[in-house]
Amino acid sequence: MENFLGITTIDIIIRLLIALLLGMIIGTERVWAHKTAGMRTYALVSMGSALFVIISNEMVKYYTGFSGLNPLIIVSQIVVGVGFIGAGLIFTKDSKLVGLTTATSLWVSAGIGMAAGFRLFNIAIIATALTLFIFIVLWFVEEQLKKSKFVNNDITQE
Repeated sequence: MENFLGITTIDIIIRLLIALLLGMIIGTERVWAHKTAGMRTYALVSMGSALFVIISNEMVKYYTGFSGLNPLIIVSQIVVGVGFIGAGLIFTKDSKLVGLTTATSLWVSAGIGMAAGFRLFNIAIIATALTLFIFIVLWFVEEQLKKSKFVNNDITQE
C-alpha cells in the first residue's frame, strides 16, 4: 500500500484518464447526434479497453518466466467483447438498418482505449480526431448525398 501513489500508479491513472476523455469526446458527438450510445458508453468502452491492456502489461511483468503466457490474448478478447456489444446494437426498423454506425464507432472507441492503454497517446488522439471527422464532416457529406438523385433513399444507415 505504500506505493499506491507511486510513479507506476500515476502512469496508469494517466493512461486511464486519457482513454476515458477521448472516448467521452466521441460520445459527446453521439449525444449531439441523438444516438443511443453516448458519452458514458464511449468513455467506458475506451477506458475499459485501456484497463485490459494495462492489466495485460502488468501480468507480463509478473509472469515473464512462465511459458505460454501471451498478454495479447486479453487484447484480442476486447475486440471480441466489443463486437458482441456492437452486434446487439444493430437491428432493422421499418426495413432500414439501424445501429451500424454506433456499433462500429464503439469498436473504434475500444481501439482508442487500447492505444491509450499501451501508451500510444499520439495514435489515440489522432484516431479520436479522425473519428470525429467521420461523425461530423462526413455526416454533412452524407446528407448532401442523400438529397441527390443518385442515392436510393430506401436503404439508409443510422
